[in-house]
Amino acid sequence: MVLMVADCTEQAAGVYHREARSGKYKLTYAEAKAVCEYEGGHLATYKQLEAARKIGFHICAAGWMAKGRVGYPIVKPGPNCGFGKTGIIDYGVRLNRSERWDAYCYNPHAKECGGVFTDPKQIFKTPGFPNEYDDNQICYWHIRLKYGQRIHLSFLDFDLEDDSACLADYVEIYDSYDDVHGFVGRYCGDELPEDIISTGNVMTLKFLSDASVTAGGFQIKYVAVDPLSKSSQGKNTSTTSPGNKNFLAGRFSHL
Repeated sequence: MVLMVADCTEQAAGVYHREARSGKYKLTYAEAKAVCEYEGGHLATYKQLEAARKIGFHICAAGWMAKGRVGYPIVKPGPNCGFGKTGIIDYGVRLNRSERWDAYCYNPHAKECGGVFTDPKQIFKTPGFPNEYDDNQICYWHIRLKYGQRIHLSFLDFDLEDDSACLADYVEIYDSYDDVHGFVGRYCGDELPEDIISTGNVMTLKFLSDASVTAGGFQIKYVAVDPLSKSSQGKNTSTTSPGNKNFLAGRFSHL
């Protein structure tokens, strides 16, 4: 059924990205439109997507917009996303509405799942916390602070499906503004992870749940720290967490 094929990822200024549960680039224009309307919204216009981009909405995935247009918002340019440019990477109005892309919906009243943070401190949670999160969710949180600051990440509560391989429900952390570079690690289970400190002023967190078994979710707090302060001398992203049995370490490289 069309209305059950997509998952919410990230939201800003009422705009959020949707992708099919079966993977990236699986929605026709009609399917993308139906998904947005089912949730009480509609496909975002180019202007709505650009307004979201201006406050930090960044997704490296092309999606349908209103009137059959396709594109994606880039805040921070990179060699593997956006052709090194910023702005809306615009593929134009597609003549073939059967092409398969993701979708950008607009609904200022949609359930929060992910977000973009620029404040010096913030607490964010899995959707519905302290109640259990839903199946088949994908949420992204982007943190972008002032240049020269670092991000001190602390886990206040943590309860995801227990899986020694972390292949079911998990949260991934990246020391970058996307989920392509700077992979720090993947966490699951109910053991509270150690604090993490970024090497720069940006971080990305990705939460994913599969089609069965849910748990209580998590609360995560971050604060901006000066590189020379004592609070920035904790666990760095380049270290691993051998004490946590449900942890997959990344091959970290400095940005």
